[in-house]
Amino acid sequence: MAKDWIIVKGARENNLKNINVEIPKDKLVVFTGLSGSGKSSLAFNTIYAEGRRRYIESLSSYARQFLGGNEKPDVDAIEGLSPAISIDQKTTSNNPRSTVGTVTEIYDYLRLLYARVGVPYCINGHGVIKSVSIKEIINNLKQQLKEDEKFMILSPVIRDKKGSFKELFLKLRQESFIRVNINGELRNLDEDIELDKNKRQNIDIVIDRIIFHNNEEIISRIHDAIEIALKYGNGLVKIAFQEQDKEALFSTNYACSICGFVIPELEPRLFSFNSPNGACPDCKGLGIKLEVDEELLIPNPNLSVLQGGIVYLKNIINTTNIEWQKFTVLANHYHIPLDLPISDLTKTQLNYLLRGSDETVDYNFKTASGNIMRGYDYIEGIGQLIERRYTETTSESAREYYKQFMSDRKCTTCHGQRLNEIPLAVKINDLSISDFTNLSVEEELSQVLNLRLTEYQQEIAKLIVNELVNRLDFLSRVGLGYLTLARSAATLSGGEAQRIRLATQIGSQLTGVLYVLDEPSIGLHQRDNDKLIETLKSLRDLGNTLIVVEHDEDTIRASDYIIDIGPRAGINGGEVVAYGQLEDIMQNPNSITGKYLTGELEIVVPKTHRGGNGLTLEVKGARENNLKNINVTIPLNKLVCLTGVSGSGKSTLMHEIIWKGIKKNLGLATERPGAYDKIVGIDNIDKVINISQDPIGKTPRSNPATYTSVFDDIRDLFAGTNEAKARGYLKGRFSFNVPGGRCENCQGDGIIKISMHFLPTVFVNCEVCDGKRYNDETLMVKFKEKNIYDVLEMTVDQAALFFEKQPKIYQKLLTMQEVGLGYIKLGQSATELSGGEAQRVKLSTFLLKRTTGKTLFLLDEPTTGLHVDDVKRLLVVLNRIVDNGDSVLVIEHNLDVIKVADHIIDLGPEGGNGGGTVVATGTPEQIVNKSDISFTGQYLKLILNK
Repeated sequence: MAKDWIIVKGARENNLKNINVEIPKDKLVVFTGLSGSGKSSLAFNTIYAEGRRRYIESLSSYARQFLGGNEKPDVDAIEGLSPAISIDQKTTSNNPRSTVGTVTEIYDYLRLLYARVGVPYCINGHGVIKSVSIKEIINNLKQQLKEDEKFMILSPVIRDKKGSFKELFLKLRQESFIRVNINGELRNLDEDIELDKNKRQNIDIVIDRIIFHNNEEIISRIHDAIEIALKYGNGLVKIAFQEQDKEALFSTNYACSICGFVIPELEPRLFSFNSPNGACPDCKGLGIKLEVDEELLIPNPNLSVLQGGIVYLKNIINTTNIEWQKFTVLANHYHIPLDLPISDLTKTQLNYLLRGSDETVDYNFKTASGNIMRGYDYIEGIGQLIERRYTETTSESAREYYKQFMSDRKCTTCHGQRLNEIPLAVKINDLSISDFTNLSVEEELSQVLNLRLTEYQQEIAKLIVNELVNRLDFLSRVGLGYLTLARSAATLSGGEAQRIRLATQIGSQLTGVLYVLDEPSIGLHQRDNDKLIETLKSLRDLGNTLIVVEHDEDTIRASDYIIDIGPRAGINGGEVVAYGQLEDIMQNPNSITGKYLTGELEIVVPKTHRGGNGLTLEVKGARENNLKNINVTIPLNKLVCLTGVSGSGKSTLMHEIIWKGIKKNLGLATERPGAYDKIVGIDNIDKVINISQDPIGKTPRSNPATYTSVFDDIRDLFAGTNEAKARGYLKGRFSFNVPGGRCENCQGDGIIKISMHFLPTVFVNCEVCDGKRYNDETLMVKFKEKNIYDVLEMTVDQAALFFEKQPKIYQKLLTMQEVGLGYIKLGQSATELSGGEAQRVKLSTFLLKRTTGKTLFLLDEPTTGLHVDDVKRLLVVLNRIVDNGDSVLVIEHNLDVIKVADHIIDLGPEGGNGGGTVVATGTPEQIVNKSDISFTGQYLKLILNK
C-alpha cells in the first residue's frame, strides 16, 4: 500500500494526539480545519520535517554542516515518503539587492540576452554603435578610396592623465613612431612640441601614410597598420581621407564614430547591478539612497526655526550648543531670518540651511564650556550634519535617532535604475534592460514573444528566449502577471513570495516530489485564485504529490482528497475528524468544515447595512505607484472593505497614502507618505491605528502574554501570593528578562545556543532549568498549584478557564479568544507566530483600550490563516468596533468578509499598470449590479444569489 500512499503512524508533534493518517500519492491533497487545529503540525512539523531529515541524513557530514535542523519529529513511523519541498509564506528576501527578477533567476537570462543580442546606442544621441572587424574596415576603405588616393591610418591616443605630454612624446619616439596629428596638424616627434595641459588636446599617432592601390601588397600593409593602430588605440582606429578632407573612426569594440563614446565588450556581468561593472557608482546598485527628508525634518513648515520648525534643532534653540551656534552663523551669513515661518523662506535660503554654505565662512562664538571657537571654513547644513552623523556613528540607538529624519530617495544619478550609463545604453526592441524590467510580467512576456531579431540573432537567442517565455508564463499562471521584475523582493507579501517559489518549482519540471504548501491563496483575488488552482493541478499532473494547508473553499472543492483536522483548536484539536473526497467531508456530521461546505453553517449576510455617522474621510489626487490620481471617499462609522485584484493598488492606498498621510497631517510622520494632493476630513477622527502583519517582536523573548501586557497582571498575581510575600518576592522576580528570578545559566531563554564550528549551531534545553526559564526558588511559588512556567505553557483557552475569577486577566484573555487566538500559548515565541496571528494579537491589544468612537482602524487581510468558522468570530469583533462608533477600513479578498461589509471600494480593473483606478463603490449589492466592470462584483454575485 505504501507504494501509492504516504502512511503516517503515531504523530504527536505539538497538539497532535498520536494520530494515524493515510495520504494518497500523486494527488492534490488539502489539509483543512480550524486555525490551531494541528494542520501545520502534521504537514510541516511532521511530514515535511521527516522528509527533510531523511534527505539530510543521506548526505556527507561535510554537506550536513550547511543544512542543519535534522531533529526527528515526534512520530512513530512514516512510510512511502518522497523527497519533500516546502513552499511556505516566509518572505523571499529582505536584502535590498534582491528583486523579483533575481529571485526567480529571470534576470540572469535577461542579462545573457542583452549581452548576446543587445544593440548599443551612443549616450550622446548619435544612434547605434557598431563594432567591426579588421576585414570589415578594409572592405569599407575599398569602397571609399579611389586608385592613387592618399590617406593616413591613425591611432587615437588614450593618455594617462597623470603623465605629461613630454613623457608621452618621448615614449612614442622610443617606440619608433615619427609623427603625430595634433588637433588636425601634423607634427614631427623630433620637434619640441609645447601643449597647454589645461586644454583638451586631440592627439593621434600617425601609423602609416599610404597611397591606395587595390593590390595584395597594399592591402597587407593596410592590414598591418590597422592592427598596430588598434593596439595603441584600445580598439580604435582613425582613417584620415586627405583628398576628401574627412575622417572616419572605426572600433573593434563598440564605439561611437562621431563622439568616440566607447562601450566595452558586452558580457552578462555588465548588466548586473550587483557587480561593480554594471552598478551605478553613486548608489552602488541599490537604486535608492538614504537621505535627509525635508518633510520629516520639517513636518510643520508654518512654524519658524525659533518655534521648533526644524525638529532636529528643537531642543537646542538659543543655547550655547555648538551645532546651534554654527547654524546661526550660517543663517546670519546668508541673512536668513529665523523668526519667519519656514514656508516663507525662499528655496535658496532653505537649501543653505539644509545643505550648508557654498563658500568659506568666518565664525567666532563661545561654547558651553566658555571657550572661544574660531574658524574660517565651509559650514554644514542640518541635512548634511544628520547624514554625516548617521554614517559615522557606531551606536545603533544614535543611528535610529538620525534615521527618523531620513528616507530612501530615488538615486539622482541612475534615477532608480540601479545601473550605470553603459549597460543602459544597450537596447532590445528600443528598451534598455531597466525599461524591460519595469514593465509588468504580462507586458514582458509580450515583448519577448515579439522580439525584432535578425535570423543570426534568433539563432543565438533561441534557447534564452524559450527559458524567458517559460518562466514569465509561470509567473503569469500563478496570478503574478501584474508584478515587475524590478520590484524589490522585500516588498512582496507572504503570498506573493510563496507563489514566486511555486512558479520556480513548476519551471524545474521535477517529478516524484512531495510539495507541502502553506495557504498559497493568501493575498489572491478570487479571479486569480482560479489560475492558482490550475497551476497546482499542473504540478500534480507532472507526477508529484501536493499537500496544501488551506482554508479557501475553491481550493478545497478542487482537491482530489481532503483531510480535516480538529474538531477545534489547541488541546481540543489534533485529531483526524474526516478524510476522503469532497462528498465524504460534507456528509461527515463531525466536520465543521463540511457543515460550511454544505451550507448548514454560514456567515449570514445582514439584511441592512449601517448608515454610518454621515462623516467621511476623503483622499484627493492619490498617485503613488500605480494609483492614477484618484479621489477616494471613505464613509466613517462603517465596516469598509478595500477590494480589487492582486496588484490593483489597495495596499498603496491604505498604507502609503491613508496611514502615512494622516500621520503626517497629525505631525507624527516617521516616513514620507506617497504622492497625493490632500486628505479632507481628518478632523472627523482623533486617532488612526494601523494593525499590520509585522511581527510583534524580533526575539524569542517577545510573546503574546508580554505584548498584550497580560503577563504584567499575572506577575502581579504571583507576587501577591502568600508564598511570594513570605519570601519577599516582588513582581520583578517573575520576569525572565531581568536577573533575580530567572535562570542565569540561560538568562531566561530556556535554551542554550551552542556553536559547533564546522557543524550547524545546536539549540538545547538549558540543563539547569530544563527549559523552564526560571530558577527553582521562583518556581516554588504557585497559584492554584501552577507555577509561572506552567502558566506560560497554557494556551489562551486554558488560561481563560484558569483565571476565570481574576477579572483583569480574564478580560484580556477573553479578547484574545474573540479574535480567534484561543489555541496559541501565552509564552509562544513571537518569531513562531504567522503574520495573521501577529495581526490578531495586536488587534486584541487595541480592543482592550477605551476608544472615543472616533478611531479609524486599518487592517490588511486579517483573515489570513483563518478557517471560515474563525472568520465568523473575527467579524463579530470588527462589527463590535464599528457599533462602538469607530471606523474600520480593511483590505480583503475573502468573500465572507466582503459580503457583510457596509461599504466597498473596488480598485482595478487589473493589477499593475492596468490598475490604480476606482472601479466601483457602494454596498455589496450595489457592487454586484456593476459586475460588468468589477471582478469583485462577478464573484460576489455568485454567493449573494445562492
